[in-house]
Amino acid sequence: MGKRTQIIALVVVAAVSAWLAAGAAASPTAGPIKIGISLSLSGDFSDPGKAVKRGYDLWAAYVNAHGGILGRQVQLKIVDDASSPNQVVSNYQNLITRDKVDLTFGPFSSLLTGPAATVANRYGYAFLEPAGGGPKVFALHLHNLFFVQPAPVVKCGDTFVQYLKTLPKAQQPKTASYASLDDPFSSPIADAMRAKLEKSGVKTVYKTIYPAETTDLTPIIGKAIAPKPDMIIGGTQSVDAYSQVKALIQANYNPKFLFFSNGANSPTEFPSKVGAKNVNGIFSCSDWTPTAPTSGNKLFVSEYIKKYGGNKFQIDNNSSEAWAVGQLLQLAVKKVGAIDNKKIITALHQGTWPTIEGNLSWDANGSPSGNDLLVEWVGGKLLPVYPKSFALAKPFSPKPAWGK
Repeated sequence: MGKRTQIIALVVVAAVSAWLAAGAAASPTAGPIKIGISLSLSGDFSDPGKAVKRGYDLWAAYVNAHGGILGRQVQLKIVDDASSPNQVVSNYQNLITRDKVDLTFGPFSSLLTGPAATVANRYGYAFLEPAGGGPKVFALHLHNLFFVQPAPVVKCGDTFVQYLKTLPKAQQPKTASYASLDDPFSSPIADAMRAKLEKSGVKTVYKTIYPAETTDLTPIIGKAIAPKPDMIIGGTQSVDAYSQVKALIQANYNPKFLFFSNGANSPTEFPSKVGAKNVNGIFSCSDWTPTAPTSGNKLFVSEYIKKYGGNKFQIDNNSSEAWAVGQLLQLAVKKVGAIDNKKIITALHQGTWPTIEGNLSWDANGSPSGNDLLVEWVGGKLLPVYPKSFALAKPFSPKPAWGK
């Protein structure tokens, strides 16, 4: 073999080696983007947990049908945490260290989000989460956490308090009872509402925080209604909200005003659990409405109905929150140009991000700065009623009798 031939052969070998090396380096990134998620598919939070799953699944299916992210398909690795804080820790530990997921999304509830985000933070993962905005979550001071809703949950009842102040003095409630679940989401909402209402002259005639394991709320509701309050405020999740309603029906007590922090804001689960004729006049809070002129909202509503059926007023806001988490990830990845947790965290702490949940931004602890909506069951539909700029119906009181 001549010298010239040897040189050509060496160049070819080097080129082939470089090509093979490049291929080997690129092959891991050519695979799917694996996103690890723990959800309450069983246990106390299974109703909202399944609604969150519908939102995540819908988003992934839509993204994959439209080219994926950075040309890669999205693969969701969803595991059941049985509504347990201990199990959620194990789940994220395994998703990150054993399954080697690229990214993590959050679970349902503040009770689970705090410990889950702590695990993700330990490994440097961004933690975009749909439903964990209680004060104890933000008190962890986790720079990797982003609550993908317009307001921290402690502000859930603010719009209801504001609405009550718009009523003529004679129609405003004079007395109130507060029954709250011992949960980092639920009881802080009722406590914040009580403080504001007491300042405005509403007398507290009963208050309690009941243990999470409480299944029979009849005795508690019995004490709450004994002073015959004008208003009952429940710092609730889901199952206990249903139980409070059933106990009120059994006692045949109908307050003029009834507000639940959670449970009553599910357009699908609530009427099925308490009876469709028992929902009218009940208030709750919501972070999303199907008619909001927010970025991508029409697309989400259209895709949801196409996949799951029903109409826009039957979409659970837990599903919209989950879609918004995915939507936010897409925006962040587009900004940084990579699936890089550190870069995603840095980017999200800068500027404002347009999602179906509104234009979002966060403080250093992942807490947003906006406000929630007041929703009420009107004519069998869960509708935004306050503030007026978002209202689809006029709020009304007093609450009609049970069964109407």
